[in-house]
Amino acid sequence: MHASNNKPIILMTMGQQNRNHHPYQVMTHKYMAPIVEIADCVPLLVPTCFGVKDIEQYLDMVDGICLTGAASNIDPSLYGQENLTPDKGQDKHRDTVDFAIIHAAIARKLPIFGICRGFQEINVALGGDLYQKVHKQPNFNDHREDPDDSLAVQYGPSHAIKLVPNTWLHALLGDSTEVNSLHGQGICTLAKQLEPLALAEDNLVEAFHAPQLEQFVLGVQWHPEWQAKNNPDSVVLFQAFGDACREFKTKNK
Repeated sequence: MHASNNKPIILMTMGQQNRNHHPYQVMTHKYMAPIVEIADCVPLLVPTCFGVKDIEQYLDMVDGICLTGAASNIDPSLYGQENLTPDKGQDKHRDTVDFAIIHAAIARKLPIFGICRGFQEINVALGGDLYQKVHKQPNFNDHREDPDDSLAVQYGPSHAIKLVPNTWLHALLGDSTEVNSLHGQGICTLAKQLEPLALAEDNLVEAFHAPQLEQFVLGVQWHPEWQAKNNPDSVVLFQAFGDACREFKTKNK
């Protein structure tokens, strides 16, 4: 057997995107690259347009879950709010499937890594809620990117985050570090099972974990996948996720 056949398999859910009047299911290359190149795992792309009936079969195949960012927002009715951003796209199929995957993955003790939308999905699925417009909240900064900037500027360092002392992420990243910022929404109420790992300068939650749960759970609001191989912080995060998935695979052979 080749060594490559022993790599952990990571479930990554796709999202809807319309092109030329046809609905597509898509996954951006930048999210897959660090799963392959840094975590040293194999991505399994799962469509969300067919509902939840096959979720358990998909989960039987995998050793970890990576929930990525997307252009769509979570349906606010899922956290008891009216939609304040009707101009922003939604993807209710992804909401339904990802929430079901989060709960099923927790039950199976699968490692979970959530990025941007995925970070927010974990919080809402576990009972938290969101600010739909962080920039409209008193005492919060505008965390959105400028759409007129180049991608290099949009995904470049935007602000500092403070790591919560005496946490595993603080041990890896130190007291503070710089991250990019490309989000209009953010965590308002953190779910009870989650605890913050990092805060922005305005105290918006930028990273969390779930120390009450047995498995690896990490959510980050920024985009560590962007040119991840060139960012030492991103390398550390994806290596930690990959290691957790390898440990799960070893324990569940």
